[in-house]
Amino acid sequence: MTATGTYSPKPGAAPLGRMIATQAALETKMLLRNGEQLLLTVVIPTLLLVLFSSVDIVDTGTGEAVDFLTPGILALAVMSTAFTGQAIATGFERRYGVLKRLAASPLPRWGLMTAKTASVLVTEILQIVLLTVIAFALGWDPQGNPIAVLLLLILGTAAFSGLGLLMAGTLKAEATLAAANLVFLLLLVGGGVIVPLDKFPPGAQDVLGLLPISALSDGLRDVLQHGAGMPWGDLGILAVWAVVGLAAAGRFFRWE
Repeated sequence: MTATGTYSPKPGAAPLGRMIATQAALETKMLLRNGEQLLLTVVIPTLLLVLFSSVDIVDTGTGEAVDFLTPGILALAVMSTAFTGQAIATGFERRYGVLKRLAASPLPRWGLMTAKTASVLVTEILQIVLLTVIAFALGWDPQGNPIAVLLLLILGTAAFSGLGLLMAGTLKAEATLAAANLVFLLLLVGGGVIVPLDKFPPGAQDVLGLLPISALSDGLRDVLQHGAGMPWGDLGILAVWAVVGLAAAGRFFRWE
């Protein structure tokens, strides 16, 4: 107790920035310790990259298979973390009342969502570093503008995060688990990640090309494999998905 009769340190909530950083660190640790999350975010993308780059299973066109596959696998890594992993984790946090309790803490709800987004970004950075190292070891020769790659990854993360939070905040946890994994598998096959979109019928190509995973994988491929400039069309598709997904999540997300 000080001379003025007040207690030191002064009781109260920590600064907002510190609360968000602490929550983001906790979210990241929980994600990296979860075996299912590691399978989705690290093991599956790594195995797909190594397997399909080493064995001629899918016709990826002219050039080295790793040059075609790496952009698609990077897009898959973003989807696995920002959409599938986040949807499942948040869905069960909502079911067990974790979100309700956190919402009653000094950390505001938007701060909690910011912490979750920061956790996703940290995980994605680790994924991208790991996959890039493996791709270089397999003979990957990237081209293009790194700024375009960064914009694609940011918009892709925003789009998938919005969709993941929308699913987690509206469906029951078990339904979220099933739906998120099903969507992951469907988009893995039909999103231009491993199988080129031109292998599908023309009508299906037009529809599949509007999906966020297709826009992200094709945009990254145009830049990193073909050395294209800014892929405005793909960026536009991702921006629309990001705005719609985040707006819908903010409108319909239920904390209980």
